[in-house]
Amino acid sequence: MIDRLDVEAAARRVAGHVRRTPVTEVEPGPAGRMWLKLELVQHTGSFKARGAFNHVLAARDEGRLPGAGVVAASGGNAGLAFAYAAAEVGAPAEVFVPETAPAVKVARLRALGATVVQVGTRYAEAQDAATKRAADTGALFCHAYDLPEVCAGQGTLGLEISEQTGGEVDTVLIAVGGGGLMAGVAAALAGTARVVGVEPETIPTLERALHAGRPVDVDVSGIAADSLGATRLGDIAFSVASRTGVQPVLVSDEAIIEARRHLWAEYRLAVEHGTAAALAALRTGAYRPSPDERVMVVLCGANTDPSDLT
Repeated sequence: MIDRLDVEAAARRVAGHVRRTPVTEVEPGPAGRMWLKLELVQHTGSFKARGAFNHVLAARDEGRLPGAGVVAASGGNAGLAFAYAAAEVGAPAEVFVPETAPAVKVARLRALGATVVQVGTRYAEAQDAATKRAADTGALFCHAYDLPEVCAGQGTLGLEISEQTGGEVDTVLIAVGGGGLMAGVAAALAGTARVVGVEPETIPTLERALHAGRPVDVDVSGIAADSLGATRLGDIAFSVASRTGVQPVLVSDEAIIEARRHLWAEYRLAVEHGTAAALAALRTGAYRPSPDERVMVVLCGANTDPSDLT
């Protein structure tokens, strides 16, 4: 479990290491007011830098960062963030990714100096290999979404949203994979704004967990599997979602593709398919705000090949 105090502590720790990303107000569409949180311009191209820095800096400051450095498992974005954070503190990084990870993400990992190991076709297989490697080497294991420091670090985005809008936001829409970002933001905004967790219909980790009363394995497939392809929701995410009343919403691959193209056509924002899921919920009516509802859509990542947007 994490709460707002954990997020506030993370904000103090990562200050000066992560970007305060901009918010822009756009035409409201179905909502009373609507903003986009442009987290796609964060270091390494996604929100993951926030949690990575909080975890790595805490380990360094507390004398828990070993000479073996860090080991992470990732669909790509978390690995980029941990590699970046490790490089900033002078530690080596080894990142395990599925063989299906986009080439653009693998190339960026290597450019950051990380050793890249490709294992299996699903995130879960890469995670198992990374867990074993960390145990064998003594390296700091960096779970992509189910560590308290990681989730609290992601939640600093929620504090920024509140500050940048003067606390006027009623609802925040966030794409969900393993749930680290959703957990952090929901913890940060508990009691002040509702959080809607948007998932592809083909990877319903949050929806299935809330229905079952616990995280459960789901099949992983579809257009957004490279960034939202966790096999199950994290335990921390489930705990926070259950406590704060996070609402799950499902969208189709077709809706995600359309929303991604809309963001490019209207705003010249090139985002990952997983990122576009949050906007897809509004554009399809999967989430219907009230006429006066003030809505924030988090655009959480941009590590994508934009060639199919032209």
